[in-house]
Amino acid sequence: MTRRVIIDCDPGVDDALALMLAHGSSELDVTAVTVVGGNQTLEKVTRNALALTEAIGLDAPVAAGAADPLERQPQTAGHVHGDTGLGQLVLAEPQAQLSDEHAVDLIIRELRAAEPGTLTLIALGPLTNLALAAQKAPEVVERVREVVLMGGAIADGNITPVAEFNIAVDPEAARIVFAAGWPVTMVGLDVTHQAVATQDIERSFADLGTDAGQIAVDLISSYRAAYQDNQDFSDPPCHDPVAVAAVIRPELLTLRRAPIDIECSGELTTGMTVVDRRGPEDPDLLTAAATGLDVDGFWELVLEATARLQVGEGALPEAQRRIPEMVETSDGGTQDTDDSHQPGAAR
Repeated sequence: MTRRVIIDCDPGVDDALALMLAHGSSELDVTAVTVVGGNQTLEKVTRNALALTEAIGLDAPVAAGAADPLERQPQTAGHVHGDTGLGQLVLAEPQAQLSDEHAVDLIIRELRAAEPGTLTLIALGPLTNLALAAQKAPEVVERVREVVLMGGAIADGNITPVAEFNIAVDPEAARIVFAAGWPVTMVGLDVTHQAVATQDIERSFADLGTDAGQIAVDLISSYRAAYQDNQDFSDPPCHDPVAVAAVIRPELLTLRRAPIDIECSGELTTGMTVVDRRGPEDPDLLTAAATGLDVDGFWELVLEATARLQVGEGALPEAQRRIPEMVETSDGGTQDTDDSHQPGAAR
């Protein structure tokens, strides 16, 4: 039996991989894709959501939501996701139409229409849309099966020493979401930093020999270059697909139930997810944080889902349709033999 989900996202390199995982999985029914400003401006991430869902044949409405945080100036992450938001990946201009409905209204309508406890919200960006939905129609909170979000960190942050990007962009929204009264699973940096796309993983996508595999290769290789330049990672962590995997295969993650609150006013700690792990675990708590990940099982799931995807004719420009030939380098890694497919190369 498939599980119905709404994916709220800000595509985003890793959001794109997450959408591919969700659509390629036989366990999920993606009811809608809602979009929030985050990794890039709302205009850019909305275009990316339309282009990607059309490319992979994900037939679900795409609705644009909040462009800005509840109380703060917007932040984007172009230094990681590139000027378009999709790194070096180029997709054909989408023909699909954006929904006339605001993302917040779509979320509320779908929750009111669904049987209680049957619709899961997967949040992959700042939590502004979900917070607005909970504020505008608080009665729908109890109808949600659960909220699974990529965001936060028990230990180190990424945008600051203690804050993760999605939470730090709109900490007031995050505080509302964590306190709303629906079950929340936080899939934070503590586990997503384990989901590293090594050269061998990239080679596995290339070995699929498909356009979907090529999309994954382009996304991962551009992500690798960005992380090497900005965060001194040799291989990039792929954050958002881990939250989708947590819904498809919950057994891949280890969870710790704990109270979770968001710091909204700290001079040094704004955006910090404060996870209180003192004392015994309370099984009745509605909030939980992921603490462990079966990395091999995760990548197996992503590769299987990508192998099932069919990319539409003309969605991927011909210049990008070649699966690169990877050769082993002196340090045991792999390298594309075509310079035009190297991270940062002109294309």
